[in-house]
Amino acid sequence: MSSTLAVVDYGMGNLRSVVKALEHVAPAGARVLLTDDPLQILAADRVVFPGQGAARDCMNELITRDLVGVLRRVATDRPFLGICMGMQVLMDYSQENGGTDCLGLVPGQVRFFGDPLIDPASGERLKIPHMGWNEVHQTHAHPLWTGIAQDSRFYFVHSYYVDPADPGVVAGDTGYGRRFAAALARDNIFAMQCHPEKSAAAGLALLGNFARWDGRP
Repeated sequence: MSSTLAVVDYGMGNLRSVVKALEHVAPAGARVLLTDDPLQILAADRVVFPGQGAARDCMNELITRDLVGVLRRVATDRPFLGICMGMQVLMDYSQENGGTDCLGLVPGQVRFFGDPLIDPASGERLKIPHMGWNEVHQTHAHPLWTGIAQDSRFYFVHSYYVDPADPGVVAGDTGYGRRFAAALARDNIFAMQCHPEKSAAAGLALLGNFARWDGRP
């Protein structure tokens, strides 16, 4: 039986690269659909919520396109993958832009790395944004980690990090001046701060796992 993967289009980020990566790894017969149509998103079997940019702009676009309620609904009842900004706005609140209320799907906040950001081991001042390849340490097992080696490298671009209220939802972490949550997992939701679509074999493996995931931890 065929399935549909909806990639939420709210006008932010290089969404085509996400679509192309999913098309490459999805099982035969699966349909990958880039859409901002609430009805198409609600009808999809799996939903991918990607993005980059600023939290306030993201939330404004979601409100304008009438997608806030849609995302809150699909994040409760089917496999749901948040990527980069699509991870951050799952939280209650972001410090970006002087403070922005987010979707409130995962309790916690999005915090600025700080300036200066100092490496505690070397004393070196670290650049913001955190940009480039870094290791993701899997903190507990999850179906989306299947076939991905511990401490595999993924590609990051961000100045803010997620600080969930419940550390038990952290599925992977990364070090950049401090340890921060690189991946969250709760029930049918999985989210990553990095860009799996830009993360070579490890990223494609994760997207392929999501395309086959039934939403159970």
